[in-house]
Amino acid sequence: MKMLVLGAGLQGSACAYDLLHQADVTEVRLADKSVDHLPKFLTPYLGGKLKPMKVDVTDRAATLKAMQGVSSVMSAVPYYLNMAITEAAIASGAHFSDLGGNTEIVFQQKTLDGKAAAAGVTVIPDCGLAPGMVNILAQLGIERCDSVSTVKIFVGGLPQKPEPPLNYQVVYSLEGVLDYYTTLSWVIRDGKRHQVKALSEREPVVFSELGELEAFHTAGGLSTLGFRYEGNIPTMEYKTLRYPGHAHIMEAIRELGLLDLGAIDVKGKLVVPRDVAIACMAPRLNKPDGRDLVAMRVIVTGVKGGRPVTHTFELVDRFDEKTHITSMERTTGFSLAITGLMQAQGRISPAGVHTSDECMPGEAYVAELAKRGVNIVQSVS
Repeated sequence: MKMLVLGAGLQGSACAYDLLHQADVTEVRLADKSVDHLPKFLTPYLGGKLKPMKVDVTDRAATLKAMQGVSSVMSAVPYYLNMAITEAAIASGAHFSDLGGNTEIVFQQKTLDGKAAAAGVTVIPDCGLAPGMVNILAQLGIERCDSVSTVKIFVGGLPQKPEPPLNYQVVYSLEGVLDYYTTLSWVIRDGKRHQVKALSEREPVVFSELGELEAFHTAGGLSTLGFRYEGNIPTMEYKTLRYPGHAHIMEAIRELGLLDLGAIDVKGKLVVPRDVAIACMAPRLNKPDGRDLVAMRVIVTGVKGGRPVTHTFELVDRFDEKTHITSMERTTGFSLAITGLMQAQGRISPAGVHTSDECMPGEAYVAELAKRGVNIVQSVS
């Protein structure tokens, strides 16, 4: 099988790395505007299975050319580019998956269901960690109950050695993080969808090997899960995990207007506050030698056989010292690779556009993660 990964950044590179280790994959094309500075963990594969390609994904003709002959296309580019790429993948007859992160775009992709079905391909948006992994695990818990009362999802990428004042390091796009901190978050309360402010309703969450973290609302993590189960599940919510105190500082920064997107006049020049915030914070929060971890917990409570039941899925994953692949790359990029592989292997059906919680076989997905050392701990009480 030949596979195409769009985007040679952190997650795309990790996705490509995973694909290179699969026996039934004969070629991995890694495409981006620039492929001159690939991470060291990919350099041993240059000249072999790995084929870097200089491609501008906004150029449809160039993108279609890169897709020729591939079984699956995996997109690790910004979410706002995914609709056009989805259309190109369907036209080329290749399966498609992406990291997503924007529910409005996902609903746009769903309008292509008929075209994907007619082409005999599957399209799966939102296939990273959150949305992605956590949604598949939530669905797995839901399927194990006769009825469900609550679904609560907690996940965060954190530094192993936090440094004040934010006790945070960038593990993916800082622009994306600030997007989640400033966008309203969907939740289900009393069976109905509501929107709540990001960074709100903070609560402590304790992990035995990490101690106390704080959880708060952010956008995007539920994806379409909240829309699917409105009216059927009374309570559903997604919260981000950080070290205690982080949300309070970020809320103050936001309320002072420093994350606004509207241009303001500063000494006769128009500037966007968020652009300035990113320019100031990024150099301080990018830790090239930092070691990260991912903490995740999904809790589904309900009834099975007339008795109360709680299904819990938990993960604490750390930076890989051998490969120097970050935990965020492992949990996000590897998840995307697993999706693309399962599509190419014919393990996802039927053809059409489906989110990961709608179509991914949960137990098989968990088993694939375990093969990569990403171990989900499951418990029932």
